[in-house]
Amino acid sequence: MDLALLLKTIVIGIVEGVTEFLPVSSTGHILLAEEVLHFEGPQGKVFEIVIQAGAILAVCLLYWRKILATVGGVMRREPTSIRFATAVIVAFLPAAVIGVLLHKYIKMMLDTPMVVPIAFIVGGIAILVIEHYAQRPRIKSVDEIDWKTALFIGFCQCLAMIPGVSRSGATIMGARVFRVDRATSAEFSFFLAIPTMLGATVYDLYKNWKTLDWQGGGLIAIGFVVAFLSALVVVKPFLRFVSRHGFGVFAWYRIAVGALALVFLVMR
Repeated sequence: MDLALLLKTIVIGIVEGVTEFLPVSSTGHILLAEEVLHFEGPQGKVFEIVIQAGAILAVCLLYWRKILATVGGVMRREPTSIRFATAVIVAFLPAAVIGVLLHKYIKMMLDTPMVVPIAFIVGGIAILVIEHYAQRPRIKSVDEIDWKTALFIGFCQCLAMIPGVSRSGATIMGARVFRVDRATSAEFSFFLAIPTMLGATVYDLYKNWKTLDWQGGGLIAIGFVVAFLSALVVVKPFLRFVSRHGFGVFAWYRIAVGALALVFLVMR
C-alpha cells in the first residue's frame, strides 16, 4: 500500500466518522470525497459500507451504560426497557427487509455520483421545511417513543438508501414530524444506527468476501479505525449543538455543498 492511498483512506475515514451522525449524509460525502481524491477502494463498494461500522462502534462505547441497562431491563421484563428495545427493533425492520430486497439496486446508485448533490439539495430543503413547521415536542426521551412513531421513523430511514439523503437526517426529521424533541430525535437515530449499520456491514461482507484481498482488507481496517476515532469526537458536541441551535445550519450546508458538487460533477 503506497503512502498516497494510505492518506486518502485516512481522509475518507475522517469524513465518515465526522458526518455519520450529522444530517448531511456520510455516504454522500464519502462518494464525493472519492471523486475528488480519485480513490479506488475494494470492489463492490464494500469499503464505503463497512467503515461506517467504525462510527457505530463509537456510539456503542459512548452509550454503553444505556445499552447494558436496556439489555438487563429487558431480561428483567421492565416496561421502560421493553418499550425502548421494541421501538428500536420496529424502526430497524423496514430497512432490514427493503435493504435485502433492493441490495443490488442500492449498490448501483453508489456508482452514480450525480444522485448525491441532488439528494443533498432536496434533503436540505426538507430539513428547513420540517424545522419551520415542527410542532411543540411531545416526546422528550428515547424511552417515551412508541411503536407507531418508531415504525414511521423506520420507513423514513429507508429513504437513506438513496446516496446523499442521509440516514441520520431522514430518521431525525421523521422523529421531528412525530413531535420528538431535537436531542431525543438525534439520540434515537444513534441507537437505530447500531442494528441498521451492523446488519448492513455483515450482509455486505457476506456478499463481497471473495472479492477482498489483503490490500482491500487493510484499507477497510484503516478506514474503520479512523471513522471510530473521529466519531468519538463528534457525537456529544453534535447533541449539544442541535439542542441549542436546531438543524438549520446543516440544511444550508447541504444546499451549498450540493450546489458546489453539482457544478463540479458537470464541469469535470
